[in-house]
Order: sequence, then C-alpha cells, then structure tokens
Amino acid sequence: MTDAARRPLPVYAWFFIGAGGAVAGLLPWLLSGARLPLQNLDVDGSSLAMPIAMLPFSQYYLVTIVALLVVGGAAAGIAGRALAPRRPRHGTTALVLGVLLVQVLAAAQAAVVTVGLLERSTRTLVYAGAVGAVIIVSLMMSTLVLLLIARAPVPGATIALSLAALVSASWIGAALHDVMILAPNEILRVIMPIFHWMPAVLVGCAIAWCGFRTGGRIAAVVVSLAALWIGPAFFTGVSSAAGTRVLAPYPAEMAEYGIQVFLSALTMPELALLPVAVALVIGVVGSLLLRTIRRPTPDEPEVGAEQVPAGERERA
Repeated sequence: MTDAARRPLPVYAWFFIGAGGAVAGLLPWLLSGARLPLQNLDVDGSSLAMPIAMLPFSQYYLVTIVALLVVGGAAAGIAGRALAPRRPRHGTTALVLGVLLVQVLAAAQAAVVTVGLLERSTRTLVYAGAVGAVIIVSLMMSTLVLLLIARAPVPGATIALSLAALVSASWIGAALHDVMILAPNEILRVIMPIFHWMPAVLVGCAIAWCGFRTGGRIAAVVVSLAALWIGPAFFTGVSSAAGTRVLAPYPAEMAEYGIQVFLSALTMPELALLPVAVALVIGVVGSLLLRTIRRPTPDEPEVGAEQVPAGERERA
C-alpha cells in the first residue's frame, strides 16, 4: 500500500461520508417521490395532494422507517470499515455525526409536516408519539449498526450486517411501492419471491464472510440466524397490528393481535425456518469457497499468526 493510500482522510471527509450513507439509506423513499402517506387523522381528509416528507411518517410504514434509517447507518459503517486504514482521530465520531445530522433532520421535517396536517386531539398526540418513538428507536439502531460494522471485530460486524439484511426487502420495497400496486400479477410473481428470500441470502453472505474459525464467530452465526428467524416474524406482527385500523382505539387489543400474529409467523416454515436453512447453507458454502480462495499457494506460505498483529487478525 502506498503512502498516499495510508494517509488519513480529513475529519470533515468522514462527516460527509456519514452524511452520504444516510442519504443512501433514504434514497428508495426519495426516488418514490417522498410524498407523505395519507393520514387517518388528517383535518382535510378529502385532500390527496400530500406534501413532501423525508420519511414516511405513518403507522402503516413502521418497518419502512426502520429500514430507511438502519440501512443508512449500515452503508456508512461499511464505508468506515473499508476506509479503516485512513481513519483519523475522531473519524468515527465524525462519521456518526454525519449520519445523525441527515437522519434527525429528515425525521424532524417529516414530523413537522405530518403534525401540521392532523387534527388537534389526544388521538393525534398518541399517534404522533408512537410513530416518533419508532423513529427514535430506529435512530439508535442505526447508530449501533454503524458502530459495529465500522469498528467492531468480525463477529460483532457480522451481527450488525445481519440486522441490516433483515430490512433489506423493505428498503428496496420503498422505491417500488407504487410499482407493485399497479404491476400485473406476472411481475409480482417474480418480485415477491425475491423480496422474500433477499434477507436470507444477505444474512448467508454475512455468515460466509464471518466464517466459523473461532468460538466468537460461531456465536455470531448463531445470533444472526436467530435474528433471521425472529426478525421477520416480529415485523409481520408489528405491521399487522399497526395496519389494522379498527383496533387503533384499543391499544391492548392491538398488542394482543400483534403478539398472536408474531407467534403464528414464528412457527411457519416458509416464513421462518426455510430462510434460516437457506442462510446457513449459503454461509457454510460461501465460507468454504472464501477459505479456498484465501488459502496461500505453495510458493506463498501462510503468514504465521505471530507475525500478524492481533487486531488485524481479528478484522481479517
């Protein structure tokens, strides 16, 4: 590696890299037109000309909100890890600040625009507070995923990549929402299986990168597969409960319904068990292929463990 390639990037460059990752996370929603979804509590319920909102502030788009924010954090984290040799002091802090600035501004703009349309009532406070809480939790998840991918050893980064993979289909679906509504059945029969298997394939790729060489990596594989099993069922339960308008005035019944859907989805083989099996197969096969590719030739003997710094071995 040349001296220029080793030279740390300026701190402000890391800030802009973080901001760029956050924008990349929002990109599917922006490409869709970024029109605020119709609101049940809109004062002028007859209006269909909704304003621009940087996030889909709606109980029907909770998983999409999580996806847009978490994928943005993951994108910045991947860039931070790839550029680790050029990370200056406080580079990670600048990376996080860049992501948070864009995401917080997007969340604030969407909240202000939405609340300005809604009726003044207790229902509005509950609704806005609930969606706002989801946004805050998503911002925290985005930051955690960013830090794990950018700075953690391989096992921690693998878990973070798997968490981002869980919402990958919802992330891409944000750009194709209108297309899927208008698309003929022939196209939907192609698109829907891709969305269904995408998280499993990406989790499998993360597992392949991680490998099974140490106890920590095996534990990361187990956690990633558990997340793939539980995560989609959890999102299905949340989406089903939040999207049931008749239960909106009854929070207890809504929560009970969501739990029932979650438990049901958790035991459906096609929704939970088969994706886990696919991810494991991809992870094992991919890990073996990567090990074969990385294996040194007889003319290039493997570098001894004592010759490689411990931190570099763990990040390999």
